[in-house]
Amino acid sequence: MAEVKVNGMSCQHCVKSVTDALDALDGVINVSVDLASGIAKYDEEKPVPEDAVKEAIRKIGFETE
Repeated sequence: MAEVKVNGMSCQHCVKSVTDALDALDGVINVSVDLASGIAKYDEEKPVPEDAVKEAIRKIGFETE
């Protein structure tokens, strides 16, 4: 399972937005996002570039580490 730290989430709407953004990426499955820790976890059906994950999150207004 891969994970990425997401900064700036403050509510369940943010969690849903990040979840939806990651679910939309080709090859990403089983997304879970924890609001308290700011960690998004996901499995990969096939290799997904980390840059693509970070860009998908950036496009919806959040920063990643």
